[in-house]
Amino acid sequence: MSKQKTKFSCQECGYDSPKWMGKCPGCQSWNTMVEEIETVVRTQGMTSSIPKTKEKAIPIIHIESSSEPRVVTSNKELNRVLGGGIVPGSLILVGGDPGIGKSTLLLQTSFELTQAQQKVLYISGEESIKQTKLRADRLNASSPLLYVLCETNLELIEEAIQETNPDFLVIDSIQTVFHPAITSAPGTVSQVRECTGHFMRIAKGKGIATVLVGHVTKEGAIAGPRMLEHMVDCVLYFEGERHHSYRVLRAVKNRFGSTNEIGIFEMQEVGLVEVNNPSELFLSERPLGVAGSAVVASMEGTRPVLVEIQALVSSTNFPSPRRMATGVDHNRLSLIIAVLEKRMGMFLQNQDAYLNVAGGIKLDEPAVDLAIAISIASSFRDQPTQPFDVVFGEIGLTGEVRGVSRIDQRVKEAEKLGFRRVIMPEKSLKGWTHPKGMEIIGVNTVAEALKAALG
Repeated sequence: MSKQKTKFSCQECGYDSPKWMGKCPGCQSWNTMVEEIETVVRTQGMTSSIPKTKEKAIPIIHIESSSEPRVVTSNKELNRVLGGGIVPGSLILVGGDPGIGKSTLLLQTSFELTQAQQKVLYISGEESIKQTKLRADRLNASSPLLYVLCETNLELIEEAIQETNPDFLVIDSIQTVFHPAITSAPGTVSQVRECTGHFMRIAKGKGIATVLVGHVTKEGAIAGPRMLEHMVDCVLYFEGERHHSYRVLRAVKNRFGSTNEIGIFEMQEVGLVEVNNPSELFLSERPLGVAGSAVVASMEGTRPVLVEIQALVSSTNFPSPRRMATGVDHNRLSLIIAVLEKRMGMFLQNQDAYLNVAGGIKLDEPAVDLAIAISIASSFRDQPTQPFDVVFGEIGLTGEVRGVSRIDQRVKEAEKLGFRRVIMPEKSLKGWTHPKGMEIIGVNTVAEALKAALG
């Protein structure tokens, strides 16, 4: 026998409550509690319908080691982020802002897998079959092994999977799929949790690599319960500025690889094109001999990337100066400005400070601190930096420059692009030999770095 029960679920974090509340106690969000009807099934005797399997515990040394087989696509950037390719039976969640290129990337990937004789089933819950066909024609991604279905009913999707028996499955998107046995609307916490659980059992049971497209909230997190990210094997975020052509695919969870890798793409008329040398692309429009510009060597995973950091310092007309940062943490900018005021004697309390990372990429590595400080000081003094200098290093609150890792990769990347001088922490000079023809300047404090960069 079954009994219906009413509950209120938070659409941001999945918190359940028997009564409505304006503010969710779980995530502190306002007006996110939505009424849902839950069907409780009561059974005689055992309360669980999960079959019991009798397995004996064995020592870990008796378990045979085997590497996961991977399907390598022709997209090197996607392979890098996934850890070397797609693992059969894995469940991947891809999130990103609307219009960023999620469907384009997955349709291109589906076509590339068909070239390796992989059968692909693309389930579209937001677009019709004709709309998907128009995108495929624009991307030149048509293949007899690529099956397309416009459906949101989970039971009908399972029937299509049984009939097609694909090697690769795409669900675009998980928020549009619904289970008929659940009375709540599609996209709610109950529907997303239950549908994801079904796709997880299908992926693991049949060995089908499955990709779920997830919507994001206005804060940038994937919509639905936090449990959604714990259920999948890999979580990818597709990032990028709306007005820039560059896109960054970043892994925040990966059970089969590293979470430090990123993939860089460029949006063109023919779709997403992988960028093999992002440093050269980001520096292609860099002005030379101007104040407020500095080039930093940042590590994104195992790849060094040279990016230009631009700063503009100008007199303010307000009682409190403005601090704006694009591409770096706003709090990090305020911290570095405070160090320049306290340790270097720069009077920035009546100056607005604007910071921008050219190209639309986001940098969260502490090694970019020194480049931020030099670009701000260059703009404040209206004194240009040397056009062929590369800077990197972490700044402490006492004004010291701390060491960073992977020095040789950063310096080799700078040498490859024609830079002649590197300003870096002196503590990182030990244990490696710098290339001939490159001038290496080691600094211990911010004052030494500013003297070397600006004179």
